[in-house]
Amino acid sequence: MENAYKARVEPVVLKKLRILNKRIKLTEDKYRYYLNQEKGFQGEVQFDVLTEKLQRDCHILNDLQLESNKSRFQLDSSLIFQETYSLFDINNFEGEYVYHSEYFKTLSGKEFQNPLDQLKRSKLLLSQLLQSLGSKITVEAYVIFINPQFTLFQTPPNLPFILPTQLDQFIKKLDQKSSRLNQSHKNLADKLISLHQLDPPKFQLPANKYETMKKGMTCCKCDSFSVTIVGHKLICDRCGCQELVTVAVMRHVEEFKLLFPEQKITTNVIRDWCGIVDSRKRISRILGKNLKITGVHQWTYYE
Repeated sequence: MENAYKARVEPVVLKKLRILNKRIKLTEDKYRYYLNQEKGFQGEVQFDVLTEKLQRDCHILNDLQLESNKSRFQLDSSLIFQETYSLFDINNFEGEYVYHSEYFKTLSGKEFQNPLDQLKRSKLLLSQLLQSLGSKITVEAYVIFINPQFTLFQTPPNLPFILPTQLDQFIKKLDQKSSRLNQSHKNLADKLISLHQLDPPKFQLPANKYETMKKGMTCCKCDSFSVTIVGHKLICDRCGCQELVTVAVMRHVEEFKLLFPEQKITTNVIRDWCGIVDSRKRISRILGKNLKITGVHQWTYYE
């Protein structure tokens, strides 16, 4: 079992969109974008389960945002073996498609960009970056179609596409690679991680005006606003999930900080955001225990 050398983390944009989707009505475009982000992330996590089963000596690097020749590119998943760098573009398409060299087409006639275009670009930029770092490792690139409900008709057999029915065999093949890593492989992995661009690609989130947002606490399991505080617990009326009020309040503080990073965390602000915690003192006590108190009296806020 191989643990990822660079673990995957949930994208900040996706976290924000999840919160916004609960609290405002997203436009049709933004909602579609949110669903695509969610689906894409789920596909990547599914592939992680497969790569972490590898017994072969390799470094797993998940979700790298890199730059080469002033061009940004993303590697969903990549494996450093002794002599090869395998990069994977994870695709979570669902349904039946027909392959055309320029695009994919659904049976109803809708056209989608051929993922091969992005793969070629990523492979080229990565090869240039590795060359600039003095690495002579060979780059292999594949599009992984992770969704078992995906079918692609008229696919030329020589393309670097791994279809759902080929996945198990492909992973077995990776596990048969001759590979023994040394310090230079570790140095390369560390260098790429150090070059990872932390700021996410620019995307205009909806104008998240505080006043127009639905306030209140939500269930940590099903996102329902139908929750009740009973003693020390927040109980969901829909799914029955129970969570300590302290934990629930701090979860909502994190949501607030993510959406409004410029705003100060005060007792009044969090009480308004959480809605159903009737005691100001209770909120103040929870914030005081979990965050650093700054200022005094009415100027108190938490960091």
